[in-house]
Amino acid sequence: QKYERVEEVDLEGSASNIPEDTGWKQVHGDVFRPPHYLMVFSSLLGTGSQLVVIAAGLILFAIAGPVHGDVYEERGEIITAGITCYTLSSVVSGYASGKYYRQFFTTPRAESASRWQATMGLTIFLLPASVACVLTVLNALALYYGTVNAVPFLVILKVFSIWCFVSIPLSVVGTLLGRNAARKNSFPCRVNSIPRQVPNPPWHGNPVYLVPLSGILPFGSIFIELYFIFTSYWNYKFYYVYGFMLLVFAILAVVTMCVAIVAVYSLLQAENYHWQWTAFGCGASSGFYVFLYSLYYFYAKTRMTGLLQTCFYFGYMGLQSAALG
Repeated sequence: QKYERVEEVDLEGSASNIPEDTGWKQVHGDVFRPPHYLMVFSSLLGTGSQLVVIAAGLILFAIAGPVHGDVYEERGEIITAGITCYTLSSVVSGYASGKYYRQFFTTPRAESASRWQATMGLTIFLLPASVACVLTVLNALALYYGTVNAVPFLVILKVFSIWCFVSIPLSVVGTLLGRNAARKNSFPCRVNSIPRQVPNPPWHGNPVYLVPLSGILPFGSIFIELYFIFTSYWNYKFYYVYGFMLLVFAILAVVTMCVAIVAVYSLLQAENYHWQWTAFGCGASSGFYVFLYSLYYFYAKTRMTGLLQTCFYFGYMGLQSAALG
């Protein structure tokens, strides 16, 4: 009995000396839960991956100007290259979206209840539908005012045919490839059956503060280059330094990733495992600051007046800011 009491004391003492998990270690069984609105998030992820490929492809196309001719020598050359990059990169959007969505449905029963077809359709229509809505309004204004910016109906029909017969099939193929690749992946830890309650976070772990603050550094990394890009776009100046633009693009990507990692770590330290949308918002918030800068540029650096010029300016800058986000 004496030795039993000693053993009980030792066990109680050793148990009390074991440190409890704190911070992000508390939520290791919840971090791989699917985010809210998984279908929308997967579509945005796929569209964002496609936009990265398009931007990189256009910059490389401009850098290779001495090979095929400078992009400012022929009217509409950069637009043609953009349509080509978008069409061919549709497989990237389908792959990224399909792979991400598929990894949350690991069993045949869960897979049968998934909505991967609807996710694929949303990925296909999200970017072109958004662009088409804005450009339709702008084209209607251009036709009303009789400007040269109006797009002919035959051109619209050609672009629509390319989207139907090339872009959509490539996106479907990418989705099937992504779903097949996701079957080989698995999460590094098991997801708990009961979700953990999220405590009230401190201010530095609150997404309300993390998201807007995280966009300042990425915007600061491209702030100076934005002036020259806006000047070439709206004040009809030639832009030559495409190599430097590629460097700024790479810096923006690296800074955005680093800021998102720090923000997610702060979120997990506050024991909040809903990190996916926060990470997305941290990168997307830089697009909001770009749009604010476009407001300043419009009133301080341009002399645009009237409904037509104002709508064209903010229509295009809204699309570009949303694409950057």
